[in-house]
Amino acid sequence: MAIIETGIPRVNTPGGREMFDCHAHLWDPAAGFPWLKAGSPHLRAYRAKDLETAGTGLGITGTVLVEASRGDAGETLALRELRRRHPELIAGYVGNLHVCEAAALRMLLTEPDAPNGMRIGGADWSATPAEARALVPMLADAGRVLELNLHRHALRTAAEVAAEHPSLTVVADHLGNPSDLDEWQRELRDAATVPNVVVKLSGLLTQPHGNSKTARQALDAVGADRCVVGSDWPICLPRGSRADSLAASVEAVSLSERDQILLSTPRRVYRLAG
Repeated sequence: MAIIETGIPRVNTPGGREMFDCHAHLWDPAAGFPWLKAGSPHLRAYRAKDLETAGTGLGITGTVLVEASRGDAGETLALRELRRRHPELIAGYVGNLHVCEAAALRMLLTEPDAPNGMRIGGADWSATPAEARALVPMLADAGRVLELNLHRHALRTAAEVAAEHPSLTVVADHLGNPSDLDEWQRELRDAATVPNVVVKLSGLLTQPHGNSKTARQALDAVGADRCVVGSDWPICLPRGSRADSLAASVEAVSLSERDQILLSTPRRVYRLAG
């Protein structure tokens, strides 16, 4: 399927204020990314200039870059360098916890331009590396986000980990990747009872049950102070543009909620400037 950028509806907040896109990726296949296979529509380099072009006219204050499974600890350092080189474009970044060693993470979290969070993913929590899970208390101590990209029980895991570490903010990517909606709704209700769980309204163009209805359910369950929005660009491109993806998420948000979800909550959750 061809990747195209379509029309760009502005999705800014009331009064002409802007928004943070809390989930986008940059990559170059030459640097790794073994999941990019021959024939994939994503098998090309996506650079900072492409990100800027894709955001033209959208009123984006800044973007949080998220690791894209390059497969080595150098990806987190590459994201940091992108943040340093393009501060007007990139508001923050989330590194890869899978490939980070304890000593390296401890040092990274104390340096200027430290990651705003680290992400762990897999089929479920038990399928993630034990060495990576052992680093979670370090994130809690540093006040950095733990992002979960789990294909099963993401919201339940977020609730369990967040309850165990009350000072840690746990962000469930892509609505928690809902597959079985009944199960997802039960786990969403459980996650809503744990105040340091945040749900990312992202991936709506690529998730089987990603739509404005499920996004609204997540928002109603946890509240505007615990939701952020992300485009999942350029993953979204076979199904629509960055603008299309953001519009799908924002469609679920009332006008009275937009300032908080698109600006205030991202600033607090990711400790963003601007």
